[in-house]
Amino acid sequence: MSNLSDLLPSGAGGKSVDFVASGTLPNGQTVILNSDGTVSAVSETSVSQNIGSPTPGQSSSIFNEACYDTANNKVVVSYVTNGQPHAIVGTVSGTSISFGSQAQLPGGLAENVVCAFDTNSNKVVFSFMAAQNNNYGTSVIGTVSGTSISYGSAVVFNSGQTYYCKTTFDSTNNRVVVIYKDVSNADRGTAVVGTVSGTSISFGSEVVFNTGTQGQAQDIVFDSGSGKVVIAYQNVANSSYATAIVGTVSGTSISFGSALVINSDTSSGIAAAYDSTNDKTVVAIRDFNGGNWQGIVLVGTVSGTSISFGSQTVFSSADNMNYMSASYDPHANKTVIFWRDGTSPYYGKARPLTVDGTGVLLESEVTFESAATSYIGSVFDPDTNQIAVTFNDNPNSNKNTTLMFRNSSVITNSASFVGITEAAISNTATGTVTLQGGINTSVTGLTIGSTYYVQGDGTLGTTSTSIVAGEALSATSINLVNT
Repeated sequence: MSNLSDLLPSGAGGKSVDFVASGTLPNGQTVILNSDGTVSAVSETSVSQNIGSPTPGQSSSIFNEACYDTANNKVVVSYVTNGQPHAIVGTVSGTSISFGSQAQLPGGLAENVVCAFDTNSNKVVFSFMAAQNNNYGTSVIGTVSGTSISYGSAVVFNSGQTYYCKTTFDSTNNRVVVIYKDVSNADRGTAVVGTVSGTSISFGSEVVFNTGTQGQAQDIVFDSGSGKVVIAYQNVANSSYATAIVGTVSGTSISFGSALVINSDTSSGIAAAYDSTNDKTVVAIRDFNGGNWQGIVLVGTVSGTSISFGSQTVFSSADNMNYMSASYDPHANKTVIFWRDGTSPYYGKARPLTVDGTGVLLESEVTFESAATSYIGSVFDPDTNQIAVTFNDNPNSNKNTTLMFRNSSVITNSASFVGITEAAISNTATGTVTLQGGINTSVTGLTIGSTYYVQGDGTLGTTSTSIVAGEALSATSINLVNT
């Protein structure tokens, strides 16, 4: 037997077939076809991580960030060394990354340099506080060529003291959005929209999104499902609570809905990632609760110009954990949170999670670097399906260092999925299985019209996996896709 069609009696049409069970199978069980022609339950998900060797950069660094150039298939890392903003271009091969020479950005001394990739112009947009120019908010366009990067001229977007920049690219409107703390305007949280043209960038008017005192902790992501940006920030004026707000870009301006408190505890660190599979924003917060700093994570859902959050989940209870970053891996359907452990020797830690409705399913915590780390940044590489993690390697002269983190989370026998049992089948007994292309009425708890996937434990769920089961016709029936 080499094909499933060899098992089908004439006229069966691929809808249901009798099989011998290998192991006891309950009613409504998703099953795979074994090499001996029997069927057995879909096996558990095999979860592991493949962590490449760290590649040291050329100098000590702080404010490490990363973005991915999809036009050139390169990782771009930005950082500050000896007070000067720099960038370096990385090439991924297997689980390793190598770098060209670092290139200093124009504009002189700087702090807090961040980057985003503009997929419309195929340019990297760097934003930072230009310490040599009155601490003004400044942006520079970078062009990657091979393993090198060149720059346009520095452009000021805020003629005032500008701290704690973060940025993202709005692919719906082809605009870059930069957020920052405007010290020259009563420490207000402010946003500005940039348009790239050639090797330059122009900006619209600045718009305040937080009239209170903006804290150091903030992050911004683009929600492609709604075409909105989501900002999560520390509102010092409101007990340093973590707060979120939804922004809508129109032309060269941006408007905001109402702000929402995410968590009513003191916060001092925020990292966010957009889960494009489940259309959710995942926000990690360094949260002060019960006398210590812990890491919590919440799932946000955008509706119009508003956002709502599910219940919080603790992902790290280590006191004083810090330097968080978060990236979404659509290949594995996982968000990974990276941080520095709060206790000596301050190893670099990571924890993958999967969005489950408005909550999360956490996987085991892993160590990505067995050395003291700080200033962690991360970005997903869609060409190799890995996350580039960049950080300050404290024992190695505080050098900017990068490694590749690969999620390996697959349903072990997914290629052999054939269908769902129509009734319970005892071990070695014969029973009927609804095949792909048929309608099974032995399932329960489905939502009409929803697409269901085979989960790692063999159940059906709306969380995306490598196996699409089909569409629910009722609470107890599913139309299996014919792949």
